[in-house]
Amino acid sequence: MTISSRTKAPWHLWVIGIIALLWNAMGAVDYFLSQTKNEAYMKMFTPEQLEFFYSFPSWSVALWAIAVWGGLLGCILLLLRNKLAASVFLVSLICMVINTIYIYAFSNGMEVMGGAFELAFSAAIFLVAVFLYFYSKNMQAQNIIT
Repeated sequence: MTISSRTKAPWHLWVIGIIALLWNAMGAVDYFLSQTKNEAYMKMFTPEQLEFFYSFPSWSVALWAIAVWGGLLGCILLLLRNKLAASVFLVSLICMVINTIYIYAFSNGMEVMGGAFELAFSAAIFLVAVFLYFYSKNMQAQNIIT
């Protein structure tokens, strides 16, 4: 019988995992409130932005869902120290990139949502997703998540 030994989790895994879980939970709440067309939440958007959101094709909404819920699942797997975290983060990242390219390059997303804050926030989402993927790969390489 082989006993798999795993390295003790460093303190930063818990800090990064919990902060990332909260970050991704905000994305999940945004997705849920947007998809359920929560009146109180959707009031903060202009009529043009609402029309834009509601015009997303179903494949775009599906990519958004996979990106958001995948990010949240990846955080849970990271905190559970499960090796699937990196793969889930990668799928989430790929879906997010494809959908972001569609929204900003192939639809009128740049016109409707293209303010400096929105673009910076999209860049931050991308950078966090890339970081979480490489961080989880590094933790896996160090035998911290198995």
